[in-house]
Amino acid sequence: MRLIFAGTPVFAERALQALLAAGHDVKLVLTQPDRPAGRGKRLTQSPVKQSALAAGIPVEQPRSLRDDTTWGPVRDAAADAMIVAAYGLILPAGLLSIPTQGCLNIHASVLPRWRGAAPIQRAIEAGDTETGITIMQMDAGLDTGPVRLVRRLPIGPEETGGQLHDRMAELGGEAVVEALAMLEAGTLPLQPQPAEGATYAGKILPGDRALDWSLPAEVLHDRIRAFDPVPGCTGQLRRRPDEAVKIWASRLCPDLDAAHLPPGRVMLADPDRVVVVTGRGVLALTEIQRPGGRRMAVADFQRGAAIVDSDEFI
Repeated sequence: MRLIFAGTPVFAERALQALLAAGHDVKLVLTQPDRPAGRGKRLTQSPVKQSALAAGIPVEQPRSLRDDTTWGPVRDAAADAMIVAAYGLILPAGLLSIPTQGCLNIHASVLPRWRGAAPIQRAIEAGDTETGITIMQMDAGLDTGPVRLVRRLPIGPEETGGQLHDRMAELGGEAVVEALAMLEAGTLPLQPQPAEGATYAGKILPGDRALDWSLPAEVLHDRIRAFDPVPGCTGQLRRRPDEAVKIWASRLCPDLDAAHLPPGRVMLADPDRVVVVTGRGVLALTEIQRPGGRRMAVADFQRGAAIVDSDEFI
């Protein structure tokens, strides 16, 4: 099919590659403007832009699409459909109607659960055991359009946000290629989303990173793995108020009991483990990072920046 592709990060780039590998004719790519990245804050092209340029596809990077004077390249592409994946800009209703078959969105959840910006992390954070990819016909709402195709995927009990992201990216590419084949054949269903079961996957804010030790150990463990590798969770020691450490990995310790100690108290700290009391149960921290340092196993961390018994996270 003759397509426009709109997307920005690696999740979207995998879908673009799948479309090209399937033989689709991508006439135009829309992606976010180049932005500073890394320690040097050098202006960096998005993964989708890099992939499009390598394939010789024209790229447009509007800062907004609210004004219809920016829609010229979309009209000129004369596309059968636009494929959208983690683009990051609002697409007005008028723009959605320009391609003959409208716009299909690759969304990283089984809608209507986890509409919004961070469905992969929020699913893990909530302790979900299953997620999936939804190919949705876009409308003017936030991930509210009719469902065209769903592919489900189990979430591993110790799976991190990064690990699930990579599996979802591959599945997203497979699902959109399958959906377009069905669309060409006239067999792609169109089902309204059910009214019940809708949840919102809000954008991850800076305040979400700080661990609240009054919460149960299971809740903290799920948040830690959900936010690995982006944006990571943080813990603040009372005796080091100006130095928050990043906590990258943990494990539950159902065999340990610390009901007599307050949440946040370090129950055990030795060269091989740091065990912290929570609002219900205890949590062993297994991978930690000092400010300006690298993430490391707790045994390595303890050699250079020891946490001790009776330390307290606040």
